[in-house]
Amino acid sequence: MGDVSWERVIAAGVVLAAALAIAVFLRLLTGRLFRRAGDTRWAWDDIGARLMKDLVVPVSVLLGLWISAKVLQLPRGTLDVTAKVLTAVTILVVTLALARLIAASVASVALARQGVAGNVTIFANITRVIVLGLGILVMLGSLGVSITPLLGAAGIGGLAVALALQDTLSNLFAGVHVLAAKTIEPGDYIKLATGQEGYVVDINWRNTSIRTLSDNIEVIPNMRFSDTILTNFHRPAQDMSILVYAKVAYDVDLDRFEEILTEVGHDVMKEVQGGVAGSDVLVRFDDFNDSTVGFHVILRSSEFGDQFRIKHEFLKRLHRTIRDEGIAPPYWHHRVLVDEAARNGEPSRDGEPAV
Repeated sequence: MGDVSWERVIAAGVVLAAALAIAVFLRLLTGRLFRRAGDTRWAWDDIGARLMKDLVVPVSVLLGLWISAKVLQLPRGTLDVTAKVLTAVTILVVTLALARLIAASVASVALARQGVAGNVTIFANITRVIVLGLGILVMLGSLGVSITPLLGAAGIGGLAVALALQDTLSNLFAGVHVLAAKTIEPGDYIKLATGQEGYVVDINWRNTSIRTLSDNIEVIPNMRFSDTILTNFHRPAQDMSILVYAKVAYDVDLDRFEEILTEVGHDVMKEVQGGVAGSDVLVRFDDFNDSTVGFHVILRSSEFGDQFRIKHEFLKRLHRTIRDEGIAPPYWHHRVLVDEAARNGEPSRDGEPAV
């Protein structure tokens, strides 16, 4: 370092200051570009703008450091070490940016396939870990570190880690299997045999989050899906049948009442949000009670959560219609038979004394 003149130090400082100024300028420029990209509906321009925003500052600074080192005319050995360090840091920076880029691309593809509700972080996390692992290996190779012994040690260490993290890995592979088999996807409404039910929000490396109808989040380990009975209300299609049970009095004309039920059902299907317009409305009388005839009305809902609104509107409109038609409500009642002989204190008809 004794041979380094002040002129070269000043020149190196100027180069480094210029690199920092360029980095700040590019940061502001890419930040504005990133905001402009966020205003569009296309997701890929956001990803590209994010990559440029992540790389401009570190790459500019590293390039400025390398040029400054060349201007200083450092000794050969020092320059080689500086080159290796800067190369390793550059590889690390590019690896982090690529990991974010590829993970965002995977998430964007999953979002495009599964709609707005799709949010699957498990594939993005796995992709990020793979890219980071490969980048670290390349960085170590650039520093002259032998990778082969590390891979051997990683294999032995990986076996120990696998034994220690058996439950975690089981949940990881169970989540991958669930997504690969398309048993459930984000946005589906599911119900487990253990009682948990709701809309699938996210499937990550360890658990699945579902949002209940009361807007609470339940977290279920992925391994649970492999050993329980699961009902997916969005498979094979989102629309589903709704069974509405009610009763009607015996003295009602069932043929006319069936027409009323069908008309009310068709009106609900056409006018209420979530109804499947044009679908058949089926009426099935299925039992005799003490004082009423029980029946089911079968409607169609476009999605699981819409069935409650459809039932609500159907029962309100049915109640209004039967009142307008003058149909008697199905009151519960008993018929009592009184023996006249018993009232007069005479023996009953079967010969027994009246009590």
